[in-house]
Amino acid sequence: MRTAIFPGSFDPFTIGHKDIADRALKIFDSLVIGVGFNINKPGNSEMVAERVKTIESIFGDDDRVKVEAYSGLTVDFARRYGAAFIVRGLREVKDFEYERNLADTNAEISDIETVFLTARPELGFVSSSMVRELKANGYDVARFLPK
Repeated sequence: MRTAIFPGSFDPFTIGHKDIADRALKIFDSLVIGVGFNINKPGNSEMVAERVKTIESIFGDDDRVKVEAYSGLTVDFARRYGAAFIVRGLREVKDFEYERNLADTNAEISDIETVFLTARPELGFVSSSMVRELKANGYDVARFLPK
């Protein structure tokens, strides 16, 4: 069984994240969505628990998907699930430069392979930070979030 993890802060989990997860499920048998957090930030645990619940509700009863909060190194999280792959979404070229460095580091310290999926053109502009900014300024962001 091929298991992959899809790590991120997912603040919030957008339609772009959902698209990457759905496409990863066409490649892998199971997907663990890891909601990363910093245990040293006050209040972070509660916010992350809410994100986990939200993402779980998006995938409903799909037994191929598990959602869990984690802290620490992503490769250690992957090892807990026996995952041989990390899935990362790329929206633009600058994402690739950052993500490639992470992938190279992870490959150096583990045998876990990173798989990059590029954003669909119609979703490439959607980012969590953009959604947070719009919401903070009173805009309806529902169209950028999974139903």
